[in-house]
Amino acid sequence: MLSDRASLSLRIAAGLGLLFLHLPIALIFLYAFTTEERSYAFPPPGLTTKWFAVAWQRPDIWEAFWLSLQVAAIATALALVLGTLVSAAMSKARFFGREQISLLILLPIALPGVITGIALRTAFGEMGIPFSTLTIILGHATFCIVIVYNNAVARFRRLSGGILEASADLGANAFQTFRHVLLPNLGTALLAGGMLAFALSFDEVIVTTFTAGQQSTIPIWMLEELIRPRQRPVTNVVAMLVFAATFIPILLAYYLTRNGSDVAGSGK
Repeated sequence: MLSDRASLSLRIAAGLGLLFLHLPIALIFLYAFTTEERSYAFPPPGLTTKWFAVAWQRPDIWEAFWLSLQVAAIATALALVLGTLVSAAMSKARFFGREQISLLILLPIALPGVITGIALRTAFGEMGIPFSTLTIILGHATFCIVIVYNNAVARFRRLSGGILEASADLGANAFQTFRHVLLPNLGTALLAGGMLAFALSFDEVIVTTFTAGQQSTIPIWMLEELIRPRQRPVTNVVAMLVFAATFIPILLAYYLTRNGSDVAGSGK
C-alpha cells in the first residue's frame, strides 16, 4: 500500500514537473492561432491560421531567417573541423598542462553568455573588425566548438588505439586510416555534435546581441518584436519555426548518440 502511494506521488510530481516545463511552449503554439492581434486574452476569442500566411509574406522575417541559417551552418562547419582536431589532440596526446588546457577549451560554454559577448565585442573593437555576419559567426563558433569537442573527445577516449596501429600495420596511410577507421567510429558523434551546435547557434540571443551590429537574426528579430509588437501572433508563428529548427536536431542527436559506447576496439 505504501509503495503504491509513493508511486502515485512520484507520478503526480513528475506530471507537475512536465506541466511546468512545457505549458509555456503549449501557450506559444496556442497563441499562434489566435484571432486577437494585439493582446493575449485567455482563452483566445477565436482561432485562425491567417498568421502563417502573414508571416510567410513578411520580408523582414525571411531576411532574419536566412541570416540565422547562414550563421548556424558556417559556425557548425568551423566547429566540426576545429572541434575534431582539438579533441583528437586532447584525447591522444599527453603533455604538461593538459587538464588546464581542457578547462580553457570548455570555458566559453561555461561562462555566462553576457561575459562571452562583452569579451568578443571588446576584442572585435580593439582589432578594428566591423560588426557583420563574420563577427556573428566567430561569436557562435566559440561555443559551437565546445559542443563538437565534447562529443568527439568522448568517442575518441572509448576508441582503442590498437585499431589505428593495426591499420598502419596493414599498410594504410593517414588518410586511409581516417576514412576507413576513424570516420566510421566518429561519424555519429560528429553528426550529433554538429546538430547540437547548429541548434544552439540558430537560437542564440545573448552573444548575437553583442556581435551583430545592425543585423538581426531570428532570435533578435523576435526580441525586437516583443519589445515593439506589430502583430503579436506572427511572433508566435516564428517561435514555432525556431522550436522545430532546434528541437529536431536535438532529438536526432539523442538517437544518434544513445548507443555511442559500441565502438570498435572498445572490448565489447
